[in-house]
Amino acid sequence: MDLPPGLYLVATPIGNLGDIAPRAVATLAGCDRILAEDPRHTGRLLAHLGVDRPTARLDDHTEASAAAALVAEVAAGARLALVSDAGTPLINDPGFLLVRACRAAGVAVFAVPGPSAPLLALCLSGFPADRFTFSGFVPRKGEARRAWLDDLRRARHTWVCLESPRRLVATLEAVVEALGERRVAVCRELTKLHEEVRVAAAADLATHYRDRPPKGEICLVIEGGGRTAAPVADEPHLALARALTAGAPLPPRAAAKLVAAATGAAANDLYRLLVR
Repeated sequence: MDLPPGLYLVATPIGNLGDIAPRAVATLAGCDRILAEDPRHTGRLLAHLGVDRPTARLDDHTEASAAAALVAEVAAGARLALVSDAGTPLINDPGFLLVRACRAAGVAVFAVPGPSAPLLALCLSGFPADRFTFSGFVPRKGEARRAWLDDLRRARHTWVCLESPRRLVATLEAVVEALGERRVAVCRELTKLHEEVRVAAAADLATHYRDRPPKGEICLVIEGGGRTAAPVADEPHLALARALTAGAPLPPRAAAKLVAAATGAAANDLYRLLVR
């Protein structure tokens, strides 16, 4: 395959090796070098495909320092392919800085489409796919996790994220606490031998996986709040809650719950605003 100079973003299988596209194989075989998140992992795929091309590491730690030299290499006529360990490059994987540098320098960038675990999970969930948010891995703790849950609770559209099997139950329990009854799809080991897609209320899924600890790679798809999503706490709500706590007749948590019950605003939002 005679490739013009440029950077080629090549999607690779997320599990089943039969999912790689013929054009992806031809591109990998026809490029000068393959930039890989983990060259050892990519080397196994290349061996399976019978492709013998040199590889170089491009991960979160090397991308920023290597981008300028790689752009210069492509500008001089090289054909470089970029792959992640699995799926489509840049989707929760390295490559953004390199693509941006190529665009700024007027260097050609081509896409060779293929598998993407978040998109596959979205399609399998049965939830609306006309509008969605992909948020990468769920933050583990602290303010980042609280902010993530706040954004999720406000979302009226489908939400897609990634989670570790060790933290799945804790995240499902946090979703229950923040959202109440909301359906979730746990999409596990997609395209692999033990693929599983389980759609149920978040509380039921938490119970299920507490008793049956999951393994493998997991995508979570969370149904949007639709028209029933709680209104965002605004200044009038906050002012009313503050009035109820003036002189300490009510503690902040009780005041937040009382205002939430009367207005439909989110009690958790009001409480956080009060204590801040």
